[in-house]
Parts: sequence; C-alpha cells; structure tokens
Amino acid sequence: MLLDTKFDFMGYRKAAAIGSAILVVVSILSLAINSLELGLDFTSGTSVRLSYSESVDIRAVNIALVDAGYDSAVVVRFGSDRDIRIILPVDADVAVENQAVAAVEVGEKLAALLRQSSSSEIRLLGSDYVSAKVGEELAENGGLGMLVALGIIMVYISIRFQFKFAIGAVVALAHDLLITLGIFSVFGLEFNLNALAAMLAIIGYSLNDTIVVSDRIRENFRRMRKGSPLEMVNVSLNQTLGRTLITSFTTLLVLFSILLIGGESTQGFAIALIIGVVVGTYSSIYIASNVILYMNVTKEDLMIPIKEAGELDSTV
Repeated sequence: MLLDTKFDFMGYRKAAAIGSAILVVVSILSLAINSLELGLDFTSGTSVRLSYSESVDIRAVNIALVDAGYDSAVVVRFGSDRDIRIILPVDADVAVENQAVAAVEVGEKLAALLRQSSSSEIRLLGSDYVSAKVGEELAENGGLGMLVALGIIMVYISIRFQFKFAIGAVVALAHDLLITLGIFSVFGLEFNLNALAAMLAIIGYSLNDTIVVSDRIRENFRRMRKGSPLEMVNVSLNQTLGRTLITSFTTLLVLFSILLIGGESTQGFAIALIIGVVVGTYSSIYIASNVILYMNVTKEDLMIPIKEAGELDSTV
C-alpha cells in the first residue's frame, strides 16, 4: 500500500456536495449567459499557415500584424517551432461565396507582409476559409459523442457493478464536464477542437479513476463482515488514495509540460485536461461515492448470486 491513511472522506460529504452543487450551478449560468468563446474551428474565419526557415518569434509576428492593422489576428504555433498559423475573422464585406477566394488573397498578402519584417525565408503553406456550418457540425458531433459515451458507460458499469454505481459514475462525469466547460466560460478561454478532444479524454480519465474506487468498494462490501456502508466506503477510499494521487500527479506533470512548452496550439487541450484531471480526481472520491451512499447501497446489492442446486448440476 503506497499510503496508509485513515482520513474521514465521507465525514465531509455534505460540504462537498454543497460545494459541487454551487460550482455546477455557476457553470450552467455562465454557459447560459456568456456561452463559450468558440475558436475558429467552430466559427467562420480564415486560417493562414506559414513556414519559416528559422525558429519563429511569435511576439515579432504579432507586432508586425498589429502595425499593419490586423488587430484581431491570433498567431499560434503548429507542427514545429518554424511553423505558425494565423487566424483571422472573416471580412463581413465579402460575400459568402467569395470567402474562399478572399482567404487565398489574405494568405498571400500576409506572407508578403511578414517577409518584409523578417530576415527568415517564409513559405505560404496554405490559406483556407472555415465556414460556420462546419463548426456547427463539429459541435453537434462532439456533443453527440459525449452523450453516447455517457450512455455506454452507464450500461457497462450497470453490468460490471450495479445500477447504483452506474448512476454515481455518470453523475460524476457530468459534474466534471460541466465544471470544466464552466471554467472555460467564466474566464473566457478559447474553446476549440483541441479543447473538445480534451473533454472526451476527461471522460476516459475520470471513468478509470471511478472504476478503480468502485471495484475496491465492491470488494470491501463483500469481504468486510462488520461496518456500515459509509465506513466501508471510507476504508475503500483510503486504500485507493495512494494510487489516485500518484496517477493524478504524474498525469499533471505531463500536462503542465505540454502547457508550458507545447506552444499555443496545444494550450486549450492542456488547460482543459488539467482542469479535468483535478476535478475528476475530486469527483471519483466525493461525487461517485457520495451518490451511491445517497442511494442506500447495501451488501445485498453487491453479493455474488448463489446458484440453485439445479443450476449447479447443469454446469457440471
């Protein structure tokens, strides 16, 4: 056992439930009022990709663009430290059917502009127009993917454990996703395809943590002869605490490395996953376990079914 603790986790379950409820309500209100700061992947705009012969100074590129009047341009790295992507909102004066042609012209114009302010050789890799319709389809497919994942998870845990555990796992996952989205909304962080991919990864990470805890709870309910459900859940959480903390710590080390040195193109992914790992670790302890206690899980719910004599004879 990595950590031998006797912390009364469930002694704080009511305070945890109140705190989580407040965070979820704030997240829902912020999403309803402020919505999300959607990136170019979900809105219409122009994406220009440039390749430099040397490492790119993002600050110098931003200064050159601002001086030329492109105040709303967003510059991010992609691929390597020599490649950049410049994201621009669409020109409202250009008709929709002409936006693709306009995007090519903008790309050539930006490449020529940056060549004047840089000693590096600059090659235009491409310039594309991304329509809002594509973004709507991406958002719909991503949302549908999350709903399907939650449904499959509920069926899987109901079969492997018990229906009360399935409810607890799905509530914990919904809690993690809502709070992560709420933080993006409250702080106005850009939500793009990388962030959406992180949301799907959060489901997998949080579910893995919840299943480990649920497995230990089921084992202790069957093995321990004495003790209330609350005491058994507390013992299970303490037994899995070392594994939970070490897994979360090592995952966060990688994610902070991506955030600090991965460039702006991976920031949304890293930020979303960092939030998801922290909230997911908390929810596997306080949300999933709390829900099964509120649903009055008992030893009888988790006992191995005893086969009748006739069933035993038929299997011999």
